[in-house]
Amino acid sequence: MSGAAPLLKDVFGFDGFRPGQEEIVEAVTAGENVLAIMPTGGGKSLCFQLPALMRDGVTVVISPLIALMRDQVRALQELGVGAGALTSGNTPEETDAVWEGLEAGQLKLLYMAPERLAAGSVMGMLKRVGVKMIAVDEAHCVSQWGHDFRPDYLRIGELKRALNVPLAAFTATADAETRNEIVQKLFAGTPPRSFLGGFDRPNIHLTFAAKNSPRNQILSFAAARRGQSGIVYCGTRAKTEGIAKALNDAGQKAIHYHGGMEADDRRIAERKFQQEDGLIVAATVAFGMGIDKPDIRWVAHADLPKSIESYYQEIGRAGRDGAPAETLTLFGPEDIRLRRTQIDEGLAPPERRAADHGRLNALLGLAEALECRRKTLLGYFDESEVTCGRCDLCDNPVDTFDGTTAVRKALSAMLRTEEWFGAGHLIDILLGNETEKVKQRGHQSLPTYGVGTEYSKPEWQAVFRQMMGRDLVRPDPSRHGALRMTDAALPILRDEQKITLRRDSIKAAGSSRRPAVKAMVSDEDAPLLSALKAKRRGLAETAKVPAYIIFTDRTLIEMAETRPADLDQMAGISGIGAKKLESYGAAFLEVINGEAEMMHPQRRKLAGRDAGDVYDQLLEVQAALSRGALGTEKPLSCSASLLAKVAQMHNANADAIERILGEKRAERFGAAFLDVLQAAD
Repeated sequence: MSGAAPLLKDVFGFDGFRPGQEEIVEAVTAGENVLAIMPTGGGKSLCFQLPALMRDGVTVVISPLIALMRDQVRALQELGVGAGALTSGNTPEETDAVWEGLEAGQLKLLYMAPERLAAGSVMGMLKRVGVKMIAVDEAHCVSQWGHDFRPDYLRIGELKRALNVPLAAFTATADAETRNEIVQKLFAGTPPRSFLGGFDRPNIHLTFAAKNSPRNQILSFAAARRGQSGIVYCGTRAKTEGIAKALNDAGQKAIHYHGGMEADDRRIAERKFQQEDGLIVAATVAFGMGIDKPDIRWVAHADLPKSIESYYQEIGRAGRDGAPAETLTLFGPEDIRLRRTQIDEGLAPPERRAADHGRLNALLGLAEALECRRKTLLGYFDESEVTCGRCDLCDNPVDTFDGTTAVRKALSAMLRTEEWFGAGHLIDILLGNETEKVKQRGHQSLPTYGVGTEYSKPEWQAVFRQMMGRDLVRPDPSRHGALRMTDAALPILRDEQKITLRRDSIKAAGSSRRPAVKAMVSDEDAPLLSALKAKRRGLAETAKVPAYIIFTDRTLIEMAETRPADLDQMAGISGIGAKKLESYGAAFLEVINGEAEMMHPQRRKLAGRDAGDVYDQLLEVQAALSRGALGTEKPLSCSASLLAKVAQMHNANADAIERILGEKRAERFGAAFLDVLQAAD
């Protein structure tokens, strides 16, 4: 694709594609129908934005959230790309400007919410302005099984048929069931060209921990990452408010977000999180889809997610800029009991409930894994070639033990009490604790009474938690959450199968030890990174845009580490295209070097390219010959735009140079310019 690489560099500022992007860009540009499943943060937006620039006409992008659309449009405009959005959040002036841009042929991308498709006038308008392609972001919203289902997504298939144009659908998470539904609803059952990208996000560090004073665990994790943007996912609305308050009381900047808030308050919270550096949001799962903030440095789960897909999608909101990011997921027996009960008491048909238990089991298997988390997580998505080194189990391999005897004792206690009790009472029986409840039921006379004194109560809690995690026991909603044995436990009970457990070390509650602060750059580069962030914040506030639209964290980190000395070197940094170099290059160079390099705008457009070096050589030759070879003639020079045109010539000859310079200038500079060009080729 000869046209893609220059656009990729000049517009978006990238030297190369991320894994999997190039093949998708080729297919979309060629006008194929495409379904691409790509990991969150894998760069799916580029896979329809770049083809839109390479194709004739307008590309209409269907996206579910106004905030996401507005941010993507702003980011494209900063890159010098003609883009607009038609949303219910537009002012009349903004809508008029979009219409004018479309009618004048100035827009290449038009963002719309799916709800807009309900208006009868939309179809005619899209035909009139020359829509040549449809891109669908978050395509899983078409699935009626998902919690993100949007009824208006069902109209997209009708739009495709009416316009008779190719459609490219993108999503980060879609199991086989959801993929089939996307094909039926968006592509009328005709399979598109499908791309199932790798699910690995190697920059994200994975950690799970058993709950032990969970609020303190979250506060400690956040304190070690002070000043970095993060999300704390919570199981209840009340908990989001409590954790946000605790974080603020601890001196952090935090807000809360949940579905019970007024729509305006939710929008304010979303905008604040997008625009402010170092802000933490404590939120329910209502927050997230469409949050396009690439520099979220960490995600913590104060409660266990509902499935392995939910976990993958939620942690995927961290580190979308490719820089290192971290996660922490807390879990305990109550989480497991709650999630099981939610499934069993739901209204889904039996086969769906069984599938949901399977998804939860996969997540619990990840939580209780004995080796590499990444291997376990990606194994669920059928990926076997896994390299990790970025999870807590690779950092510190777990201490395991043969838990067969302990599990058999626990199962025996359950059966002796006819599976009518929860873990707390069963542990009292195993430890021989003569509680009032034990005495009332005569359980002190059971054969299993007092047979488990080799473990403490916290250790038995860890055993029961791991039994639930391995799906050996489940809470029974009809018995008020009493534990019941599953078929998977029978071979262990009969001593036909062994089981290995983790020897969880129960930390002292309220421990004041905090993990070491995770630094984004070395101590040497940290002051410069802070100064660059301050400059970015000032520019963002002036422009009233989120900071990452100026430059992402990843770009600033590369600036701080490489310290470019001039605009040519600055152009080589990932994420800096021609438009951003022109807009912000000098300001950031001034921070790095104390003074900005002065450069003619025509030369600045060539910064970082071979033509830039050629331009500099032509300038030197021109200076030497400005008064002729002997220095006695009338001064003559070429304009910067002429020099730029010559600098970009390939396979040049004297006639071609004369056509650009004209006879008079070609006579003085032509032969010398040709020598420079031939040496460069």
